[in-house]
Amino acid sequence: MKSFPGGISIGHHKTATEHLPIQAAALPRRVVLPLQQNLGVPAETLVKVGDTVAEGRKIADTTKFISAPIHASIAGKVTRIERIPNPAGFPTRSIVIEATEEPGDALSPVQPRSWKDLASDEIRKIVREAGIVGLGGATFPAHVKLSPPPEKAIDTVIINGCECEPYITADHRLMLERPEDLLAGAGAIARAVGAGTILLGIENNKPDAIRILQAAIEREKPEGVRVVPLQTKYPQGGEKMLIKAILKREVPSGGLPMDVGAVVHNVGTTVAIAEAVGAGKPLIERVVTVSGSGVREPKNLLVRIGTPFADVLEQCGGISDDAVKVIMGGPMTGTAVSSLEAPVVKATSAILVFTAKEVRDFAEGNCIRCGRCLRACPVGLMPNFLANFAKLKQWDKVQDYHVTDCIECGCCTYVCPARIFLVQHFKVAKRELQLRKTP
Repeated sequence: MKSFPGGISIGHHKTATEHLPIQAAALPRRVVLPLQQNLGVPAETLVKVGDTVAEGRKIADTTKFISAPIHASIAGKVTRIERIPNPAGFPTRSIVIEATEEPGDALSPVQPRSWKDLASDEIRKIVREAGIVGLGGATFPAHVKLSPPPEKAIDTVIINGCECEPYITADHRLMLERPEDLLAGAGAIARAVGAGTILLGIENNKPDAIRILQAAIEREKPEGVRVVPLQTKYPQGGEKMLIKAILKREVPSGGLPMDVGAVVHNVGTTVAIAEAVGAGKPLIERVVTVSGSGVREPKNLLVRIGTPFADVLEQCGGISDDAVKVIMGGPMTGTAVSSLEAPVVKATSAILVFTAKEVRDFAEGNCIRCGRCLRACPVGLMPNFLANFAKLKQWDKVQDYHVTDCIECGCCTYVCPARIFLVQHFKVAKRELQLRKTP
Protein backbone atom coordinates (compact mmCIF):
# COMPACT_ATOMS: atom_id res chain seq x y z
CA MET A 1 0.00 0.00 0.00
CA LYS A 2 1.43 3.38 -1.03
CA SER A 3 2.51 5.77 1.71
CA PHE A 4 5.27 8.15 2.84
CA PRO A 5 8.09 8.04 5.43
CA GLY A 6 7.24 9.14 8.95
CA GLY A 7 3.75 10.00 10.16
CA ILE A 8 1.72 8.31 12.88
CA SER A 9 -1.24 5.98 13.35
CA ILE A 10 -4.07 7.52 15.36
CA GLY A 11 -7.69 6.68 16.13
CA HIS A 12 -10.13 7.62 13.37
CA HIS A 13 -13.23 8.43 15.49
CA LYS A 14 -15.34 8.68 12.33
CA THR A 15 -18.05 6.10 13.07
CA ALA A 16 -20.50 8.68 14.42
CA THR A 17 -20.88 10.41 11.03
CA GLU A 18 -19.27 8.37 8.23
CA HIS A 19 -22.57 6.62 7.42
CA LEU A 20 -24.77 9.71 7.77
CA PRO A 21 -25.84 11.40 4.49
CA ILE A 22 -25.24 15.11 4.04
CA GLN A 23 -28.24 17.19 5.15
CA ALA A 24 -28.96 20.78 4.16
CA ALA A 25 -28.83 23.00 7.24
CA ALA A 26 -31.63 25.49 7.83
CA LEU A 27 -31.02 28.92 6.34
CA PRO A 28 -29.66 31.30 8.98
CA ARG A 29 -31.42 34.57 9.74
CA ARG A 30 -28.06 36.31 10.07
CA VAL A 31 -24.59 35.70 8.64
CA VAL A 32 -21.20 37.19 9.45
CA LEU A 33 -18.81 37.15 6.50
CA PRO A 34 -15.16 37.98 7.33
CA LEU A 35 -13.29 39.63 4.46
CA GLN A 36 -10.22 37.49 5.20
CA GLN A 37 -11.25 33.91 4.38
CA ASN A 38 -8.26 32.96 2.27
CA LEU A 39 -4.53 32.72 2.47
CA GLY A 40 -3.21 35.97 1.02
CA VAL A 41 -4.80 39.40 0.71
CA PRO A 42 -8.24 40.08 2.25
CA ALA A 43 -11.09 41.21 0.02
CA GLU A 44 -12.46 44.78 0.08
CA THR A 45 -16.12 45.64 0.47
CA LEU A 46 -18.27 46.29 -2.61
CA VAL A 47 -21.39 47.09 -0.57
CA LYS A 48 -22.39 49.52 2.14
CA VAL A 49 -24.62 49.38 5.19
CA GLY A 50 -28.27 49.47 4.11
CA ASP A 51 -27.74 47.71 0.78
CA THR A 52 -30.09 44.86 -0.09
CA VAL A 53 -28.24 41.92 -1.61
CA ALA A 54 -29.32 38.79 -3.45
CA GLU A 55 -28.10 35.36 -2.50
CA GLY A 56 -24.85 34.73 -4.37
CA ARG A 57 -24.09 38.40 -5.10
CA LYS A 58 -20.41 39.33 -4.91
CA ILE A 59 -20.03 41.67 -1.92
CA ALA A 60 -16.24 41.88 -1.56
CA ASP A 61 -13.28 41.55 -3.90
CA THR A 62 -9.80 42.86 -4.69
CA THR A 63 -7.56 43.18 -7.70
CA LYS A 64 -4.75 41.33 -5.93
CA PHE A 65 -3.91 37.91 -7.41
CA ILE A 66 -3.62 35.85 -4.22
CA SER A 67 -7.08 36.54 -2.88
CA ALA A 68 -10.68 35.44 -3.38
CA PRO A 69 -13.99 37.32 -3.52
CA ILE A 70 -16.76 36.92 -0.96
CA HIS A 71 -20.43 36.35 -1.88
CA ALA A 72 -23.65 36.86 0.04
CA SER A 73 -24.65 33.46 1.39
CA ILE A 74 -28.24 34.58 2.03
CA ALA A 75 -30.52 37.25 0.58
CA GLY A 76 -30.96 40.18 2.94
CA LYS A 77 -29.80 43.60 4.06
CA VAL A 78 -26.28 44.63 5.01
CA THR A 79 -26.61 45.84 8.60
CA ARG A 80 -22.99 46.17 9.73
CA ILE A 81 -19.50 46.39 8.29
CA GLU A 82 -17.01 46.35 11.13
CA ARG A 83 -14.34 44.34 12.93
CA ILE A 84 -15.85 41.19 14.45
CA PRO A 85 -13.97 38.24 16.02
CA ASN A 86 -13.36 35.40 13.56
CA PRO A 87 -13.33 31.73 14.70
CA ALA A 88 -9.76 32.13 15.96
CA GLY A 89 -10.86 35.10 18.09
CA PHE A 90 -9.07 37.79 16.07
CA PRO A 91 -11.12 40.90 15.22
CA THR A 92 -11.52 40.86 11.43
CA ARG A 93 -13.34 43.31 9.19
CA SER A 94 -16.62 41.59 8.34
CA ILE A 95 -19.93 42.12 6.57
CA VAL A 96 -23.11 41.25 8.48
CA ILE A 97 -26.25 40.40 6.51
CA GLU A 98 -29.69 40.05 8.11
CA ALA A 99 -32.24 37.97 6.20
CA THR A 100 -35.24 39.88 4.85
CA GLU A 101 -38.17 39.12 2.61
CA GLU A 102 -36.64 41.36 -0.06
CA PRO A 103 -34.70 39.15 -2.50
CA GLY A 104 -32.37 41.89 -3.73
CA ASP A 105 -31.30 42.27 -7.36
CA ALA A 106 -31.81 38.94 -9.10
CA LEU A 107 -28.66 37.32 -10.42
CA SER A 108 -28.52 36.37 -14.08
CA PRO A 109 -29.04 32.62 -14.48
CA VAL A 110 -26.21 30.55 -15.96
CA GLN A 111 -26.99 27.94 -18.56
CA PRO A 112 -25.64 24.47 -17.68
CA ARG A 113 -22.24 23.96 -19.29
CA SER A 114 -19.49 21.36 -19.43
CA TRP A 115 -15.81 21.91 -18.70
CA LYS A 116 -15.13 20.08 -21.95
CA ASP A 117 -16.48 23.11 -23.85
CA LEU A 118 -14.33 25.63 -22.00
CA ALA A 119 -10.76 26.83 -22.49
CA SER A 120 -8.30 26.79 -19.59
CA ASP A 121 -8.44 30.57 -19.16
CA GLU A 122 -12.24 30.46 -18.95
CA ILE A 123 -12.11 27.82 -16.22
CA ARG A 124 -9.60 29.83 -14.19
CA LYS A 125 -11.74 32.95 -14.48
CA ILE A 126 -14.88 31.09 -13.40
CA VAL A 127 -13.13 29.55 -10.39
CA ARG A 128 -11.69 32.90 -9.39
CA GLU A 129 -15.04 34.72 -9.66
CA ALA A 130 -16.73 31.97 -7.60
CA GLY A 131 -14.43 32.72 -4.66
CA ILE A 132 -13.24 29.13 -4.32
CA VAL A 133 -10.38 28.40 -1.95
CA GLY A 134 -8.88 25.20 -0.59
CA LEU A 135 -11.63 23.71 1.55
CA GLY A 136 -9.36 21.30 3.39
CA GLY A 137 -8.38 24.11 5.74
CA ALA A 138 -5.45 25.83 4.02
CA THR A 139 -7.78 28.23 2.08
CA PHE A 140 -5.24 28.86 -0.68
CA PRO A 141 -7.13 30.53 -3.57
CA ALA A 142 -8.00 27.77 -6.04
CA HIS A 143 -7.46 29.87 -9.16
CA VAL A 144 -3.83 30.48 -8.15
CA LYS A 145 -3.18 26.73 -8.11
CA LEU A 146 -4.79 26.57 -11.55
CA SER A 147 -2.38 29.22 -12.88
CA PRO A 148 1.11 27.69 -12.94
CA PRO A 149 3.75 29.78 -14.73
CA PRO A 150 4.62 28.65 -18.27
CA GLU A 151 7.92 27.11 -17.17
CA LYS A 152 6.11 24.79 -14.68
CA ALA A 153 4.68 21.98 -16.80
CA ILE A 154 1.94 20.09 -14.93
CA ASP A 155 1.43 16.45 -15.90
CA THR A 156 -0.65 15.17 -12.96
CA VAL A 157 -3.64 16.34 -10.93
CA ILE A 158 -4.07 14.62 -7.56
CA ILE A 159 -7.47 14.75 -5.89
CA ASN A 160 -6.98 14.42 -2.15
CA GLY A 161 -9.63 12.04 -0.80
CA CYS A 162 -7.64 11.00 2.28
CA GLU A 163 -9.38 13.12 4.92
CA CYS A 164 -6.84 11.80 7.42
CA GLU A 165 -7.83 14.02 10.37
CA PRO A 166 -9.89 12.18 13.01
CA TYR A 167 -13.65 12.78 13.21
CA ILE A 168 -14.03 14.61 9.86
CA THR A 169 -16.18 12.85 7.22
CA ALA A 170 -17.28 15.72 4.95
CA ASP A 171 -15.15 14.67 1.98
CA HIS A 172 -15.92 10.99 2.54
CA ARG A 173 -19.63 11.71 2.17
CA LEU A 174 -19.07 13.83 -0.94
CA MET A 175 -17.19 10.97 -2.57
CA LEU A 176 -20.07 8.60 -1.79
CA GLU A 177 -22.89 10.94 -2.75
CA ARG A 178 -21.47 13.01 -5.62
CA PRO A 179 -18.89 10.95 -7.53
CA GLU A 180 -19.95 12.37 -10.93
CA ASP A 181 -19.47 15.95 -9.72
CA LEU A 182 -16.09 15.00 -8.30
CA LEU A 183 -14.98 13.61 -11.66
CA ALA A 184 -16.32 16.69 -13.47
CA GLY A 185 -14.42 19.02 -11.14
CA ALA A 186 -11.26 16.97 -11.56
CA GLY A 187 -11.65 17.19 -15.34
CA ALA A 188 -11.98 20.97 -15.13
CA ILE A 189 -8.85 21.22 -12.99
CA ALA A 190 -6.88 19.06 -15.43
CA ARG A 191 -8.09 21.17 -18.38
CA ALA A 192 -7.05 24.37 -16.60
CA VAL A 193 -3.48 23.20 -15.91
CA GLY A 194 -2.99 21.07 -19.01
CA ALA A 195 -2.50 17.78 -17.15
CA GLY A 196 -3.15 14.43 -18.81
CA THR A 197 -3.39 12.32 -15.65
CA ILE A 198 -5.86 12.52 -12.75
CA LEU A 199 -5.21 10.39 -9.67
CA LEU A 200 -7.75 10.09 -6.84
CA GLY A 201 -5.83 9.33 -3.65
CA ILE A 202 -8.06 7.67 -1.03
CA GLU A 203 -7.03 6.00 2.23
CA ASN A 204 -7.93 2.34 2.50
CA ASN A 205 -10.17 2.96 5.52
CA LYS A 206 -12.75 4.22 3.01
CA PRO A 207 -13.36 1.08 0.86
CA ASP A 208 -16.88 2.24 -0.04
CA ALA A 209 -15.53 5.49 -1.53
CA ILE A 210 -12.86 3.58 -3.47
CA ARG A 211 -15.51 1.21 -4.82
CA ILE A 212 -18.00 3.93 -5.80
CA LEU A 213 -15.42 6.08 -7.56
CA GLN A 214 -13.99 3.12 -9.43
CA ALA A 215 -17.53 2.29 -10.58
CA ALA A 216 -18.09 5.91 -11.67
CA ILE A 217 -14.85 5.86 -13.66
CA GLU A 218 -15.92 2.60 -15.29
CA ARG A 219 -19.26 4.15 -16.29
CA GLU A 220 -17.97 7.47 -17.60
CA LYS A 221 -14.61 6.19 -18.90
CA PRO A 222 -12.70 9.50 -18.58
CA GLU A 223 -9.20 9.38 -20.02
CA GLY A 224 -6.23 9.19 -17.66
CA VAL A 225 -8.28 8.90 -14.44
CA ARG A 226 -7.81 6.24 -11.80
CA VAL A 227 -8.17 5.64 -8.07
CA VAL A 228 -5.03 5.10 -5.98
CA PRO A 229 -5.70 3.38 -2.61
CA LEU A 230 -3.33 4.60 0.10
CA GLN A 231 -2.24 3.34 3.50
CA THR A 232 -4.27 4.85 6.32
CA LYS A 233 -1.75 7.02 8.15
CA TYR A 234 -1.65 10.59 9.39
CA PRO A 235 -0.97 13.04 7.67
CA GLN A 236 -1.49 11.15 4.42
CA GLY A 237 -3.61 14.06 3.16
CA GLY A 238 -0.76 16.57 3.24
CA GLU A 239 0.14 17.76 -0.28
CA LYS A 240 3.79 16.80 -0.02
CA MET A 241 2.94 13.44 1.54
CA LEU A 242 0.45 12.63 -1.21
CA ILE A 243 2.90 13.51 -3.95
CA LYS A 244 5.63 11.43 -2.29
CA ALA A 245 3.29 8.45 -1.78
CA ILE A 246 1.64 8.46 -5.21
CA LEU A 247 4.26 9.86 -7.58
CA LYS A 248 7.49 9.19 -5.65
CA ARG A 249 8.44 12.82 -6.23
CA GLU A 250 9.73 15.09 -3.49
CA VAL A 251 8.71 18.74 -3.33
CA PRO A 252 11.91 20.73 -2.68
CA SER A 253 12.42 22.74 0.49
CA GLY A 254 10.50 25.97 0.14
CA GLY A 255 8.93 24.70 -3.07
CA LEU A 256 5.42 23.96 -4.29
CA PRO A 257 3.78 20.89 -5.86
CA MET A 258 3.95 22.59 -9.27
CA ASP A 259 7.76 22.41 -8.96
CA VAL A 260 7.46 18.64 -9.46
CA GLY A 261 4.71 18.73 -12.09
CA ALA A 262 1.71 18.22 -9.81
CA VAL A 263 -1.37 20.10 -8.61
CA VAL A 264 -3.34 18.88 -5.58
CA HIS A 265 -6.94 19.77 -4.70
CA ASN A 266 -9.09 18.19 -2.03
CA VAL A 267 -12.52 16.66 -2.63
CA GLY A 268 -14.60 19.56 -1.31
CA THR A 269 -12.73 22.09 -3.43
CA THR A 270 -13.07 19.88 -6.51
CA VAL A 271 -16.85 19.56 -6.09
CA ALA A 272 -17.11 23.34 -5.57
CA ILE A 273 -15.20 23.83 -8.83
CA ALA A 274 -17.64 21.49 -10.58
CA GLU A 275 -20.57 23.57 -9.28
CA ALA A 276 -18.98 26.84 -10.38
CA VAL A 277 -17.98 25.61 -13.83
CA GLY A 278 -21.16 23.65 -14.48
CA ALA A 279 -23.78 25.96 -12.99
CA GLY A 280 -22.07 29.26 -12.13
CA LYS A 281 -22.54 28.70 -8.39
CA PRO A 282 -20.28 30.78 -6.12
CA LEU A 283 -18.90 29.37 -2.88
CA ILE A 284 -21.67 30.27 -0.43
CA GLU A 285 -21.95 26.97 1.43
CA ARG A 286 -19.86 23.97 2.37
CA VAL A 287 -20.17 20.56 4.04
CA VAL A 288 -19.32 20.63 7.74
CA THR A 289 -18.95 17.58 9.98
CA VAL A 290 -20.41 18.23 13.44
CA SER A 291 -19.15 15.61 15.84
CA GLY A 292 -17.37 14.82 19.10
CA SER A 293 -18.58 13.43 22.41
CA GLY A 294 -20.07 16.79 23.35
CA VAL A 295 -22.51 16.85 20.38
CA ARG A 296 -25.90 15.26 21.04
CA GLU A 297 -26.69 14.40 17.39
CA PRO A 298 -23.57 14.27 15.17
CA LYS A 299 -24.27 15.16 11.53
CA ASN A 300 -22.78 16.10 8.18
CA LEU A 301 -24.44 19.39 7.26
CA LEU A 302 -24.37 21.60 4.18
CA VAL A 303 -24.01 24.98 5.89
CA ARG A 304 -24.15 28.52 4.52
CA ILE A 305 -20.91 30.45 4.98
CA GLY A 306 -21.29 32.96 7.83
CA THR A 307 -23.74 30.87 9.91
CA PRO A 308 -22.98 31.18 13.66
CA PHE A 309 -21.62 28.01 15.26
CA ALA A 310 -24.48 28.20 17.78
CA ASP A 311 -27.05 27.85 14.98
CA VAL A 312 -25.26 24.81 13.54
CA LEU A 313 -24.97 23.09 16.91
CA GLU A 314 -28.63 23.77 17.68
CA GLN A 315 -29.56 21.78 14.57
CA CYS A 316 -27.51 18.90 16.02
CA GLY A 317 -29.45 18.78 19.28
CA GLY A 318 -27.15 21.21 21.07
CA ILE A 319 -24.11 20.35 23.16
CA SER A 320 -23.90 18.26 26.32
CA ASP A 321 -23.74 19.79 29.78
CA ASP A 322 -20.16 18.62 30.29
CA ALA A 323 -18.83 20.06 27.01
CA VAL A 324 -15.69 22.11 27.62
CA LYS A 325 -14.01 22.68 24.24
CA VAL A 326 -15.11 23.53 20.71
CA ILE A 327 -12.68 23.13 17.81
CA MET A 328 -13.01 24.33 14.23
CA GLY A 329 -11.42 21.71 12.00
CA GLY A 330 -9.73 18.53 13.17
CA PRO A 331 -8.21 17.78 16.58
CA MET A 332 -4.67 17.68 15.14
CA THR A 333 -4.61 20.98 13.25
CA GLY A 334 -7.85 22.73 14.21
CA THR A 335 -8.43 25.97 16.10
CA ALA A 336 -10.04 26.21 19.54
CA VAL A 337 -13.09 28.49 19.38
CA SER A 338 -13.80 30.88 22.23
CA SER A 339 -17.38 31.84 21.29
CA LEU A 340 -20.27 30.01 19.67
CA GLU A 341 -21.13 33.27 17.91
CA ALA A 342 -18.12 32.64 15.67
CA PRO A 343 -19.17 32.19 12.02
CA VAL A 344 -18.67 29.21 9.77
CA VAL A 345 -16.05 30.27 7.21
CA LYS A 346 -14.66 28.69 4.07
CA ALA A 347 -12.06 26.86 6.19
CA THR A 348 -14.63 25.22 8.50
CA SER A 349 -14.41 21.54 7.62
CA ALA A 350 -15.74 20.49 11.02
CA ILE A 351 -17.12 21.70 14.33
CA LEU A 352 -15.98 19.34 17.07
CA VAL A 353 -17.15 19.49 20.67
CA PHE A 354 -15.31 17.63 23.43
CA THR A 355 -16.08 16.90 27.06
CA ALA A 356 -13.87 17.12 30.14
CA LYS A 357 -13.00 13.42 29.78
CA GLU A 358 -11.11 14.13 26.55
CA VAL A 359 -9.67 17.56 27.25
CA ARG A 360 -6.70 17.77 29.58
CA ASP A 361 -4.13 20.47 30.28
CA PHE A 362 -0.50 19.39 30.45
CA ALA A 363 2.54 21.11 31.90
CA GLU A 364 5.37 21.28 29.39
CA GLY A 365 8.31 19.10 30.43
CA ASN A 366 11.92 18.88 29.33
CA CYS A 367 13.11 17.03 26.24
CA ILE A 368 14.41 13.54 27.07
CA ARG A 369 16.03 13.12 23.62
CA CYS A 370 14.02 10.00 22.81
CA GLY A 371 13.87 10.81 19.10
CA ARG A 372 10.16 10.07 18.69
CA CYS A 373 9.48 13.46 17.11
CA LEU A 374 12.22 12.92 14.52
CA ARG A 375 10.78 9.55 13.52
CA ALA A 376 7.23 10.94 13.32
CA CYS A 377 7.96 14.10 11.31
CA PRO A 378 6.68 13.49 7.75
CA VAL A 379 8.87 16.28 6.39
CA GLY A 380 12.11 14.99 7.90
CA LEU A 381 12.78 17.92 10.22
CA MET A 382 14.37 17.90 13.69
CA PRO A 383 11.55 19.16 15.94
CA ASN A 384 13.61 18.81 19.14
CA PHE A 385 16.32 21.19 17.90
CA LEU A 386 13.81 23.58 16.36
CA ALA A 387 11.91 23.88 19.64
CA ASN A 388 15.08 24.57 21.62
CA PHE A 389 16.20 27.25 19.16
CA ALA A 390 12.73 28.84 19.26
CA LYS A 391 12.70 28.90 23.08
CA LEU A 392 16.13 30.59 23.05
CA LYS A 393 14.93 33.01 20.33
CA GLN A 394 17.78 31.94 18.06
CA TRP A 395 15.85 32.85 14.93
CA ASP A 396 18.75 32.41 12.51
CA LYS A 397 19.21 28.84 13.76
CA VAL A 398 15.49 28.19 13.43
CA GLN A 399 15.66 29.31 9.82
CA ASP A 400 18.77 27.21 9.16
CA TYR A 401 16.88 24.15 10.39
CA HIS A 402 14.02 24.82 7.92
CA VAL A 403 11.16 25.68 10.27
CA THR A 404 9.28 27.15 7.30
CA ASP A 405 9.01 23.64 5.84
CA CYS A 406 7.00 22.52 8.87
CA ILE A 407 3.41 21.74 7.82
CA GLU A 408 2.12 22.03 11.43
CA CYS A 409 0.52 18.59 11.29
CA GLY A 410 1.04 18.01 15.03
CA CYS A 411 2.69 14.57 14.75
CA CYS A 412 5.67 15.64 16.85
CA THR A 413 3.52 17.12 19.60
CA TYR A 414 1.28 14.04 19.61
CA VAL A 415 4.14 11.59 20.23
CA CYS A 416 6.21 13.73 22.62
CA PRO A 417 6.33 12.06 26.06
CA ALA A 418 7.46 15.34 27.65
CA ARG A 419 4.32 17.09 26.37
CA ILE A 420 6.37 19.86 24.77
CA PHE A 421 4.18 22.24 22.76
CA LEU A 422 6.34 21.77 19.68
CA VAL A 423 3.96 23.06 17.00
CA GLN A 424 3.18 26.16 19.05
CA HIS A 425 6.90 26.97 19.26
CA PHE A 426 7.19 26.54 15.49
CA LYS A 427 4.24 28.85 14.84
CA VAL A 428 5.84 31.53 17.00
CA ALA A 429 9.14 31.08 15.17
CA LYS A 430 7.48 31.35 11.75
CA ARG A 431 5.68 34.49 12.84
CA GLU A 432 8.93 36.02 14.06
CA LEU A 433 10.70 35.23 10.78
CA GLN A 434 7.81 36.78 8.87
CA LEU A 435 7.97 39.94 10.97
CA ARG A 436 11.70 40.21 10.34
CA LYS A 437 11.00 40.18 6.58
CA THR A 438 8.37 42.90 6.84
CA PRO A 439 9.85 46.35 6.11
